Amino acid sequence: MASTLPLRFKGAPGSPYTRKMLAYLRYRHIPYELLIGDQDRDLGLPKAKVHLLPTFYLPNADGDIEAVVDSTPLIRRFEKEFSGKATLPPNPVLDFLNYLIEDYGDEWLTKPMFHYRWRYQADIDMAATILPRWTHIQATQAQLEAQSAHIAERQISRLHVVGSNEVTAPVIEASYRRFLEILDALIQRQGFVLGSRPASADFALYAQLTQLAKFDPTPAALCLKDAPRVYAWTDLMDDLSGLRADETGWMSTDDVKTSLDELLSEIGRTYAPALLANARAIQAGEAEMRTSIDGLPWEQPAFPYQAKCLRWITEAYQRLGDEARTQVDQILTGTGCEQLFV
Repeated sequence: MASTLPLRFKGAPGSPYTRKMLAYLRYRHIPYELLIGDQDRDLGLPKAKVHLLPTFYLPNADGDIEAVVDSTPLIRRFEKEFSGKATLPPNPVLDFLNYLIEDYGDEWLTKPMFHYRWRYQADIDMAATILPRWTHIQATQAQLEAQSAHIAERQISRLHVVGSNEVTAPVIEASYRRFLEILDALIQRQGFVLGSRPASADFALYAQLTQLAKFDPTPAALCLKDAPRVYAWTDLMDDLSGLRADETGWMSTDDVKTSLDELLSEIGRTYAPALLANARAIQAGEAEMRTSIDGLPWEQPAFPYQAKCLRWITEAYQRLGDEARTQVDQILTGTGCEQLFV
Protein backbone atom coordinates (compact mmCIF):
# COMPACT_ATOMS: atom_id res chain seq x y z
CA MET A 1 0.00 0.00 0.00
CA ALA A 2 1.27 3.48 -0.85
CA SER A 3 2.56 5.67 1.96
CA THR A 4 0.31 8.53 3.06
CA LEU A 5 1.47 12.11 3.43
CA PRO A 6 2.90 13.65 5.40
CA LEU A 7 5.37 10.88 6.13
CA ARG A 8 5.70 10.45 9.87
CA PHE A 9 8.95 9.33 11.41
CA LYS A 10 10.98 9.51 14.60
CA GLY A 11 14.54 10.79 14.57
CA ALA A 12 17.22 12.85 16.27
CA PRO A 13 19.89 15.31 15.07
CA GLY A 14 22.70 13.07 16.32
CA SER A 15 21.58 10.23 14.05
CA PRO A 16 23.32 10.47 10.65
CA TYR A 17 20.58 8.39 9.07
CA THR A 18 17.91 10.78 10.39
CA ARG A 19 19.83 13.63 8.78
CA LYS A 20 20.11 11.62 5.56
CA MET A 21 16.37 11.18 5.33
CA LEU A 22 15.53 14.74 6.36
CA ALA A 23 17.75 16.20 3.65
CA TYR A 24 16.43 13.68 1.12
CA LEU A 25 12.79 14.54 1.89
CA ARG A 26 13.47 18.27 1.73
CA TYR A 27 15.19 17.92 -1.64
CA ARG A 28 12.33 15.88 -3.07
CA HIS A 29 9.59 18.12 -1.60
CA ILE A 30 8.01 15.17 0.21
CA PRO A 31 5.96 16.43 3.21
CA TYR A 32 6.93 14.92 6.55
CA GLU A 33 6.39 15.08 10.32
CA LEU A 34 9.46 14.51 12.47
CA LEU A 35 8.75 13.08 15.92
CA ILE A 36 11.23 13.69 18.72
CA GLY A 37 11.60 12.36 22.22
CA ASP A 38 8.70 10.13 23.26
CA GLN A 39 6.13 11.39 20.76
CA ASP A 40 5.92 7.97 19.13
CA ARG A 41 4.92 6.42 22.45
CA ASP A 42 2.45 9.20 23.20
CA LEU A 43 0.81 8.59 19.80
CA GLY A 44 0.63 4.84 20.39
CA LEU A 45 2.77 4.05 17.37
CA PRO A 46 4.23 0.56 16.93
CA LYS A 47 7.77 -0.26 17.89
CA ALA A 48 10.35 -1.38 15.35
CA LYS A 49 11.79 -4.89 15.70
CA VAL A 50 15.20 -3.23 15.88
CA HIS A 51 15.33 0.15 17.60
CA LEU A 52 17.07 2.38 15.06
CA LEU A 53 16.68 5.98 13.98
CA PRO A 54 15.02 7.12 11.90
CA THR A 55 11.93 4.98 12.34
CA PHE A 56 9.17 5.56 9.77
CA TYR A 57 5.52 4.65 10.42
CA LEU A 58 4.18 3.34 7.13
CA PRO A 59 1.31 1.16 5.91
CA ASN A 60 2.11 -2.45 5.08
CA ALA A 61 0.41 -4.51 2.37
CA ASP A 62 -2.65 -4.95 4.62
CA GLY A 63 -2.92 -1.23 5.34
CA ASP A 64 -1.73 -1.60 8.94
CA ILE A 65 0.84 0.90 10.22
CA GLU A 66 4.20 -0.65 10.98
CA ALA A 67 7.56 0.73 12.13
CA VAL A 68 10.10 0.62 9.30
CA VAL A 69 13.84 1.32 9.51
CA ASP A 70 16.84 1.28 7.15
CA SER A 71 17.39 4.37 5.02
CA THR A 72 18.56 2.71 1.78
CA PRO A 73 15.45 0.59 1.10
CA LEU A 74 13.26 3.42 2.40
CA ILE A 75 14.67 5.75 -0.24
CA ARG A 76 13.98 3.16 -2.92
CA ARG A 77 10.43 2.77 -1.68
CA PHE A 78 9.88 6.53 -1.80
CA GLU A 79 11.48 6.80 -5.24
CA LYS A 80 8.73 4.48 -6.51
CA GLU A 81 5.91 6.15 -4.62
CA PHE A 82 6.68 9.83 -5.25
CA SER A 83 7.62 11.52 -8.50
CA GLY A 84 9.96 14.41 -9.22
CA LYS A 85 13.63 15.12 -8.47
CA ALA A 86 14.65 11.45 -8.41
CA THR A 87 17.88 10.53 -6.63
CA LEU A 88 18.40 7.21 -8.43
CA PRO A 89 20.04 7.63 -11.85
CA PRO A 90 18.10 6.07 -14.76
CA ASN A 91 21.32 4.71 -16.26
CA PRO A 92 21.92 1.20 -14.78
CA VAL A 93 25.70 1.69 -14.54
CA LEU A 94 25.33 4.92 -12.58
CA ASP A 95 22.53 3.40 -10.51
CA PHE A 96 24.73 0.50 -9.45
CA LEU A 97 27.69 2.75 -8.60
CA ASN A 98 25.33 5.00 -6.66
CA TYR A 99 24.19 1.99 -4.60
CA LEU A 100 27.79 0.95 -3.89
CA ILE A 101 28.85 4.45 -2.82
CA GLU A 102 25.72 4.91 -0.71
CA ASP A 103 26.48 1.67 1.11
CA TYR A 104 30.06 2.83 1.74
CA GLY A 105 28.72 6.05 3.24
CA ASP A 106 26.23 4.23 5.44
CA GLU A 107 28.45 1.38 6.57
CA TRP A 108 32.12 2.44 6.42
CA LEU A 109 32.04 6.17 7.16
CA THR A 110 30.11 5.41 10.32
CA LYS A 111 33.36 3.88 11.61
CA PRO A 112 35.29 7.19 11.71
CA MET A 113 32.14 8.92 12.96
CA PHE A 114 31.81 6.56 15.94
CA HIS A 115 35.59 6.37 16.40
CA TYR A 116 36.18 10.11 16.72
CA ARG A 117 33.07 10.69 18.82
CA TRP A 118 33.98 8.20 21.53
CA ARG A 119 37.79 8.13 21.41
CA TYR A 120 38.80 11.71 22.15
CA GLN A 121 37.81 13.54 25.33
CA ALA A 122 36.58 16.74 23.69
CA ASP A 123 34.31 14.71 21.42
CA ILE A 124 33.11 12.52 24.29
CA ASP A 125 32.23 15.60 26.33
CA MET A 126 30.36 17.20 23.42
CA ALA A 127 28.35 14.10 22.52
CA ALA A 128 27.59 13.08 26.11
CA THR A 129 26.34 16.60 26.86
CA ILE A 130 24.20 17.23 23.78
CA LEU A 131 22.85 13.82 22.69
CA PRO A 132 20.49 13.36 25.67
CA ARG A 133 19.27 16.95 25.34
CA TRP A 134 18.34 16.38 21.71
CA THR A 135 15.89 13.66 22.70
CA HIS A 136 14.78 14.85 26.16
CA ILE A 137 15.03 18.64 26.11
CA GLN A 138 12.74 19.08 29.15
CA ALA A 139 14.53 16.59 31.40
CA THR A 140 15.90 17.82 34.72
CA GLN A 141 19.60 18.53 35.15
CA ALA A 142 19.96 15.44 37.33
CA GLN A 143 18.27 13.27 34.70
CA LEU A 144 20.45 14.70 31.94
CA GLU A 145 23.64 14.14 33.89
CA ALA A 146 22.68 10.53 34.52
CA GLN A 147 21.84 10.03 30.85
CA SER A 148 25.11 11.65 29.76
CA ALA A 149 27.15 9.35 31.97
CA HIS A 150 25.22 6.31 30.79
CA ILE A 151 25.55 7.17 27.09
CA ALA A 152 29.28 7.87 27.31
CA GLU A 153 30.03 4.71 29.28
CA ARG A 154 27.98 2.52 26.96
CA GLN A 155 29.29 3.95 23.70
CA ILE A 156 32.94 4.01 24.73
CA SER A 157 32.61 0.34 25.66
CA ARG A 158 31.30 -0.34 22.15
CA LEU A 159 34.20 1.16 20.19
CA HIS A 160 35.42 -2.34 19.41
CA VAL A 161 32.13 -3.09 17.66
CA VAL A 162 33.07 -0.79 14.75
CA GLY A 163 36.68 -2.01 14.84
CA SER A 164 38.17 0.99 16.65
CA ASN A 165 41.19 0.19 18.80
CA GLU A 166 44.83 1.25 19.22
CA VAL A 167 45.94 -0.74 16.16
CA THR A 168 43.16 0.31 13.80
CA ALA A 169 42.91 3.97 14.87
CA PRO A 170 45.50 5.14 12.30
CA VAL A 171 43.68 3.23 9.54
CA ILE A 172 40.31 4.77 10.41
CA GLU A 173 41.67 8.29 10.72
CA ALA A 174 43.72 8.08 7.53
CA SER A 175 40.66 6.84 5.65
CA TYR A 176 38.66 9.84 6.85
CA ARG A 177 41.30 12.33 5.74
CA ARG A 178 41.60 10.67 2.33
CA PHE A 179 37.84 10.75 1.97
CA LEU A 180 37.80 14.49 2.68
CA GLU A 181 40.44 15.07 0.02
CA ILE A 182 38.63 12.93 -2.54
CA LEU A 183 35.22 14.50 -1.91
CA ASP A 184 36.70 18.00 -1.98
CA ALA A 185 38.07 17.42 -5.49
CA LEU A 186 34.90 15.71 -6.65
CA ILE A 187 32.48 18.44 -5.62
CA GLN A 188 34.79 21.13 -7.00
CA ARG A 189 34.67 19.37 -10.35
CA GLN A 190 30.94 18.63 -10.62
CA GLY A 191 29.02 19.56 -7.49
CA PHE A 192 27.82 16.10 -6.49
CA VAL A 193 29.00 12.49 -6.67
CA LEU A 194 27.32 11.59 -9.96
CA GLY A 195 27.06 14.94 -11.66
CA SER A 196 25.44 18.31 -11.11
CA ARG A 197 22.43 16.89 -9.23
CA PRO A 198 22.41 14.84 -6.01
CA ALA A 199 21.98 11.09 -5.93
CA SER A 200 21.08 9.04 -2.86
CA ALA A 201 24.82 8.45 -2.39
CA ASP A 202 25.32 12.17 -1.77
CA PHE A 203 22.81 12.05 1.06
CA ALA A 204 24.60 9.06 2.59
CA LEU A 205 28.00 10.78 2.53
CA TYR A 206 26.49 14.03 3.76
CA ALA A 207 24.76 12.21 6.63
CA GLN A 208 28.00 11.07 8.22
CA LEU A 209 29.52 14.52 7.62
CA THR A 210 26.74 16.15 9.64
CA GLN A 211 28.52 14.60 12.61
CA LEU A 212 32.13 14.35 11.41
CA ALA A 213 32.38 17.79 9.82
CA LYS A 214 29.78 19.76 11.77
CA PHE A 215 29.40 18.40 15.30
CA ASP A 216 32.26 16.35 16.74
CA PRO A 217 35.15 18.75 17.52
CA THR A 218 38.15 16.67 16.41
CA PRO A 219 37.00 15.54 12.93
CA ALA A 220 35.23 18.89 12.38
CA ALA A 221 38.49 20.74 12.94
CA LEU A 222 40.22 18.43 10.46
CA CYS A 223 37.53 19.07 7.86
CA LEU A 224 37.62 22.83 8.33
CA LYS A 225 41.41 22.83 8.04
CA ASP A 226 41.92 20.31 5.22
CA ALA A 227 38.67 20.50 3.24
CA PRO A 228 36.65 23.68 3.94
CA ARG A 229 34.78 23.07 0.67
CA VAL A 230 33.40 19.83 2.16
CA TYR A 231 32.49 21.70 5.33
CA ALA A 232 30.48 24.21 3.26
CA TRP A 233 28.98 21.48 1.04
CA THR A 234 27.59 19.77 4.13
CA ASP A 235 25.72 22.95 5.02
CA LEU A 236 24.36 23.25 1.49
CA MET A 237 23.18 19.64 1.50
CA ASP A 238 20.99 20.33 4.54
CA ASP A 239 18.30 21.89 2.38
CA LEU A 240 18.38 21.45 -1.38
CA SER A 241 14.68 22.05 -1.76
CA GLY A 242 15.36 24.95 -4.12
CA LEU A 243 17.80 23.07 -6.34
CA ARG A 244 16.45 22.25 -9.78
CA ALA A 245 16.96 18.67 -10.95
CA ASP A 246 17.97 18.97 -14.59
CA GLU A 247 17.63 15.65 -16.40
CA THR A 248 20.96 16.36 -18.09
CA GLY A 249 22.60 16.66 -14.68
CA TRP A 250 23.71 13.03 -14.45
CA MET A 251 27.30 12.46 -15.54
CA SER A 252 28.12 10.45 -18.65
CA THR A 253 29.31 6.91 -18.11
CA ASP A 254 32.28 7.88 -20.31
CA ASP A 255 33.44 10.19 -17.51
CA VAL A 256 32.95 7.81 -14.61
CA LYS A 257 36.38 6.17 -14.65
CA THR A 258 38.14 9.54 -14.52
CA SER A 259 35.79 11.22 -12.05
CA LEU A 260 35.11 8.40 -9.58
CA ASP A 261 38.28 6.32 -9.73
CA GLU A 262 39.74 7.79 -6.51
CA LEU A 263 36.52 7.36 -4.55
CA LEU A 264 36.00 3.81 -5.81
CA SER A 265 39.64 3.02 -5.02
CA GLU A 266 39.10 4.25 -1.48
CA ILE A 267 36.09 1.95 -1.17
CA GLY A 268 38.16 -0.92 -2.54
CA ARG A 269 40.99 -0.10 -0.14
CA THR A 270 38.93 -0.07 3.05
CA TYR A 271 35.30 -1.13 2.84
CA ALA A 272 35.64 -4.01 0.35
CA PRO A 273 38.13 -6.06 2.42
CA ALA A 274 36.07 -5.43 5.54
CA LEU A 275 32.89 -6.62 3.80
CA LEU A 276 34.55 -9.77 2.50
CA ALA A 277 36.17 -10.69 5.82
CA ASN A 278 32.90 -10.11 7.65
CA ALA A 279 31.00 -12.31 5.20
CA ARG A 280 33.55 -15.12 5.61
CA ALA A 281 33.24 -14.94 9.39
CA ILE A 282 29.43 -15.00 9.27
CA GLN A 283 29.46 -17.94 6.86
CA ALA A 284 31.88 -19.85 9.12
CA GLY A 285 29.82 -19.08 12.22
CA GLU A 286 32.67 -17.13 13.79
CA ALA A 287 32.04 -14.35 16.30
CA GLU A 288 35.00 -12.25 15.16
CA MET A 289 36.08 -11.17 11.70
CA ARG A 290 39.78 -10.74 10.96
CA THR A 291 41.53 -9.22 7.98
CA SER A 292 44.18 -6.69 6.99
CA ILE A 293 43.33 -3.16 5.92
CA ASP A 294 46.04 -0.79 4.78
CA GLY A 295 48.65 -3.30 5.89
CA LEU A 296 47.49 -3.43 9.50
CA PRO A 297 45.50 -6.16 11.23
CA TRP A 298 41.79 -5.48 11.61
CA GLU A 299 39.61 -7.36 14.06
CA GLN A 300 36.05 -6.70 15.21
CA PRO A 301 32.86 -8.61 16.00
CA ALA A 302 31.23 -10.06 12.90
CA PHE A 303 28.16 -8.09 11.88
CA PRO A 304 25.29 -10.03 10.26
CA TYR A 305 23.77 -6.88 8.76
CA GLN A 306 26.92 -6.10 6.76
CA ALA A 307 26.88 -9.65 5.41
CA LYS A 308 23.43 -8.74 4.06
CA CYS A 309 24.91 -5.54 2.62
CA LEU A 310 27.42 -7.55 0.62
CA ARG A 311 24.69 -9.88 -0.58
CA TRP A 312 22.53 -6.96 -1.69
CA ILE A 313 25.45 -5.33 -3.52
CA THR A 314 26.19 -8.63 -5.26
CA GLU A 315 22.54 -9.08 -6.20
CA ALA A 316 22.44 -5.57 -7.66
CA TYR A 317 25.53 -6.40 -9.69
CA GLN A 318 24.00 -9.65 -10.94
CA ARG A 319 20.81 -7.87 -12.02
CA LEU A 320 22.79 -5.73 -14.44
CA GLY A 321 22.43 -6.54 -18.11
CA ASP A 322 25.46 -7.85 -19.97
CA GLU A 323 26.42 -4.48 -21.45
CA ALA A 324 26.01 -2.59 -18.17
CA ARG A 325 27.93 -5.27 -16.23
CA THR A 326 30.79 -5.07 -18.71
CA GLN A 327 30.91 -1.29 -18.23
CA VAL A 328 30.86 -1.67 -14.45
CA ASP A 329 33.68 -4.24 -14.62
CA GLN A 330 35.79 -1.85 -16.68
CA ILE A 331 35.14 0.99 -14.25
CA LEU A 332 35.95 -1.10 -11.16
CA THR A 333 39.08 -2.77 -12.55
CA GLY A 334 42.07 -1.67 -10.50
CA THR A 335 40.03 -0.04 -7.74
CA GLY A 336 39.90 -3.02 -5.40
CA CYS A 337 36.09 -3.10 -5.64
CA GLU A 338 36.28 -5.81 -8.26
CA GLN A 339 37.19 -8.31 -5.52
CA LEU A 340 33.58 -8.10 -4.33
CA PHE A 341 32.40 -9.92 -7.44
CA VAL A 342 35.01 -12.61 -7.97
